[in-house]
Amino acid sequence: MFENEMKLEFISKAKNEAFARVAVAAFASQLDPSLEELADIKTAVSEAVTNCIIHGYENKQGIVKIVGHLKENEIILEISDQGKGIENIAIAKEPLYTTKPNLERSGMGFTIMESFMDTMEIESIVDLGTKITMTKKIKSREENEEEDFQMITKD
Repeated sequence: MFENEMKLEFISKAKNEAFARVAVAAFASQLDPSLEELADIKTAVSEAVTNCIIHGYENKQGIVKIVGHLKENEIILEISDQGKGIENIAIAKEPLYTTKPNLERSGMGFTIMESFMDTMEIESIVDLGTKITMTKKIKSREENEEEDFQMITKD
């Protein structure tokens, strides 16, 4: 069972990406994440939402949905669109692969999401949309302080 849940829907406009990032960060703050953990979550959300806007809906307007769950020390995020979907997820996940080179897209969105979160899964059906589910465990303050101390004493 989840301890808390949030649902957010917004129009697929680029200016709403920052709003989504801040809203998810505020929700995640209930777990008392470190600044680094919070930055990781915000970055992953930014990439997922941007993918929905640029690739899912292309030049059309649609709705981006975010559902967030808190469970013990973990945040689970589902970010979805009802856009064009992904034909081949394996190819889309390859670093540097992009369908929009003319927009100077780096093709690193999925790679970034995977590296900043603990898990990332993609479900997509052509012409129906895409859902990305990401999770991140938030370390306790003691675990973060121990890591910081170990980094300091290494030098």
